[in-house]
Amino acid sequence: MIDEEGYRLNVGIIIVNKEGKLFWGKRMHQEAWQFPQGGVREHETPQQAVFRELKEEVGLEPSDVRVLGRTQDWLSYDLPKHLIRHYSQPVCIGQKQIWFLLGMLSEEEKIDLNTHETPEFEGWSWVDYWLPVQNVVEFKQSVYQQALTELEEHLNKFWIKEHA
Repeated sequence: MIDEEGYRLNVGIIIVNKEGKLFWGKRMHQEAWQFPQGGVREHETPQQAVFRELKEEVGLEPSDVRVLGRTQDWLSYDLPKHLIRHYSQPVCIGQKQIWFLLGMLSEEEKIDLNTHETPEFEGWSWVDYWLPVQNVVEFKQSVYQQALTELEEHLNKFWIKEHA
């Protein structure tokens, strides 16, 4: 769904394991890495979209994770001009996202990047919390910074609870 301002409604997914490391996916056929994300469909809540995208992109079920937190408001970024598809209607100028922090409850063997007919990722790694801000494509860095900053307090609660 694209809103009246031209932003595609989207969810971002940050998965944290019990060691406090984040899931970092290598995009298919690219030298680019990012968190899982995907569009919100009509008549779908952001949380419903998160669980659909989690299954499609990472192969995890809702029972494999626990929702630790979400951003309070939509965070948005503009696409670089060369990525805007002016020929499609309505024109999408960027993404507007609600970000979710999910605590991984299952073992990492449950992660399966090939559950969807067109996989998003061809590889993945667990990374330190702040590494994605510097390593995601430049036009997403500000949103990653905002999301990780806002969600950090929830990470600490999960990590402390899991290690108590």
